[in-house]
Amino acid sequence: MKKTVLFAALALASSVALANSCPKHMKAIDAALPSAKLSGAQMSEVKKLRADGEALHKAGKHAESEAALKKAEGVLGIK
Repeated sequence: MKKTVLFAALALASSVALANSCPKHMKAIDAALPSAKLSGAQMSEVKKLRADGEALHKAGKHAESEAALKKAEGVLGIK
């Protein structure tokens, strides 16, 4: 029983942590876009990943959201 409660608490804590980091990643992408030196294809990819990340965040799929947003940050060169 204790292990189940501990696991549930850890799962909840990790989802809350991911939920809080999604907006931080979106903000970083938004700040970098205006001065980004990307090809048209790269810019389209970043914008799509950013939009997908926001939609996934709103849907509560924070791990998937963070993955998309980190990929966009990678294209932009954000570390």
